[in-house]
This record gives sequence, structure tokens and C-alpha cells, in this order.
Amino acid sequence: MASGKRRRLARREYRPGVELSVIGMGGIVVIGMSPDEAGRVVAESVERGVNYFDVGPSYGNGEAEEKLGPALEPYREGVFLACKTLRRDAAGVREELSRSLERLRTDRFDLYQHHGVSKPEEVDAIFAPGGAMEAFVEAREKGLVRFLGFSAHHEEAAVRMLERFPFDSVLFPVNYVCWAQGGFGSRLLAEAKRRGAARLALKAIAKAKRSPGGSKKHGKCWYEPFGPGPAARARAALALRFTLSEDVTATVPPGDEELYRMCLDLAAEFTPLSAAERSGLLRSSAGLEPIFRAPSP
Repeated sequence: MASGKRRRLARREYRPGVELSVIGMGGIVVIGMSPDEAGRVVAESVERGVNYFDVGPSYGNGEAEEKLGPALEPYREGVFLACKTLRRDAAGVREELSRSLERLRTDRFDLYQHHGVSKPEEVDAIFAPGGAMEAFVEAREKGLVRFLGFSAHHEEAAVRMLERFPFDSVLFPVNYVCWAQGGFGSRLLAEAKRRGAARLALKAIAKAKRSPGGSKKHGKCWYEPFGPGPAARARAALALRFTLSEDVTATVPPGDEELYRMCLDLAAEFTPLSAAERSGLLRSSAGLEPIFRAPSP
């Protein structure tokens, strides 16, 4: 990922006094890489201006954490490191948090998140006596984490999470196809803004669900993305501009290195969508099957 004289990424406010690069690097990128390759992609990302890194123990059954930890170690004091847990009980969170800190060679995370909250019942488990939220608050009090958040692919569950606790941020899909064809994204974005939670985005360049037998060129991407061919790259640029125009702090691209590189290049040239561009882009999504839909009333 040669850097040359490419423009460095812009940064936006996450919380007062904390700014993140508009593109974050997901730990999935380093899965399958050698330690030297992982070190290279992290070093070049930092050179491009990336200071936001996101990882979780479920990525590659711990491989992403094990590879990212040594690669990030030389830059740890200058980056914002976010981690996640799928555990919904306090004991499980304590165990997983300790293991993640060890793998990532750090004594604290800048952001710790409930990973992939996908149904309202999970919210109840998280906030139940002995639930994950107890360990989250405890970890913050001990200085093991600075900010608390969650990621979600279900709007109703995400809104319930925001109602239960003043989270610092929410990580969720902000994608023009989901927005226009699935009615997904706008409600959560508005609720997070109303409650003062920072918005971190996922799935910006998702095109549609992958059809059975469809291409698996980008094996780390479970959906069909826009890019990186010339025509698809142009649509990816519009898709990324849509997401970054929706008042989010940053977006994390797919874990495929080629797509991640493309998003770094596109974001360095970002300009907000005009109203006409936005409406035209939303109309152009007709016929595409969104990867997420809002629940039926």
C-alpha cells in the first residue's frame, strides 16, 4: 500500500478533545497476513493519517487481535483503539476483556463496545443483574476503558440500548441502499444525535446481498460491495460520500485489503454530496436488495 504523496485523511470530533480519522481500519484486514505484512499495513495506514482502529476477539477467532497487537504497539499512544465483546454476562466480559488487552499489548482500550446487538432480548440480557453492562461500567471505573459504546445491526435494539444508558457512541450501518430500499439507518442516526452519542458507520460501500453462487473475490466481505473496478469504484465513491455526508465521525470499510485501500484513497478526496447528488443516488438504488431492512411495523 504505497503511500507516495497522497493526501492524509481528515479527522472529525468523536467526543470533546478526541478526533478520529474519517476512515478506521478494521482488524479483519490483518487476518491471513504474516506479522510483517500486518506491520506494514498498519504503518502505512498511520502514515496516511488513520488513527482509529477497530477489532474484536471474534474476528478470526482471535487472530485479528493477535496480529494487530504487535503491529500497533509502536503507535499505541497516538491511536484510538476500539475493541468489542459478544459476551452478554459480566463474568464473560471480564474474561474476554482481559484476554483482548493481553493480545493487543495494551493496558486500556479507548472504546469498548457490546458487539453486534441484534435483537431486543439481548438488550435485556446486557442490562440484567450480572449482565455485561456491570462489567463495562466497572472497567471504565478501573481505567481499563475510556469510552463505552456498542455496535448494532437492528434499529429497535439499538434505540433501546440508547434509552438505557448514555453511551459515548454507536457503530452501525449507514448505507444508501439500506437507507432508500430498506428504510434502515435514519431513525437510529437521529436518535443517536438527539442523545449526544457519536455515530460511527459500517457498510458504507455495500451494494446488495450476495446471491447464491455469486462471486467471492472479496472473501472477507459477506455481501456484494461496490468496487474496485473502474465503474464500480465510481459508485463506491458516491456510496462513501453518502455515508460521510450523514453527520458521522468515521466509517470502517470492509476487512478486504483491496477495498480498504480503495476507501482510504476515496476518503482523502471526500467532498459532501449536494442535495441533487444525494437524491439522485438514493433513486439509483431501485432494484438493489439491501443487506439490512428496518423491522416491519
